Amino acid sequence: MSITVEKKLEVIQDNARAENDTGSPEVQVAILTSRIKTLTEHFKLHHKDNHSRRGLLMMVNKRRSLLDYLKKRDVARYNALIQKLGLRK
Repeated sequence: MSITVEKKLEVIQDNARAENDTGSPEVQVAILTSRIKTLTEHFKLHHKDNHSRRGLLMMVNKRRSLLDYLKKRDVARYNALIQKLGLRK
């Protein structure tokens, strides 16, 4: 349940801080958010897929950790990112 290469490149370009930026917290959180949305749609049809649900929970926890890190480092970037991605908190 991953995203396509084209979609991933689009997400990277939309959230990159520099030209070849693929590792900043903003990009990582955006990619995880896209994958989480894809899996959420998957679970609407396959509600008994518990193996994928575990992967979803791990992605949500990883995203939360990255957001906490970004919030500690730079609150303005954190607020801009959650606003852009439409996340709560």
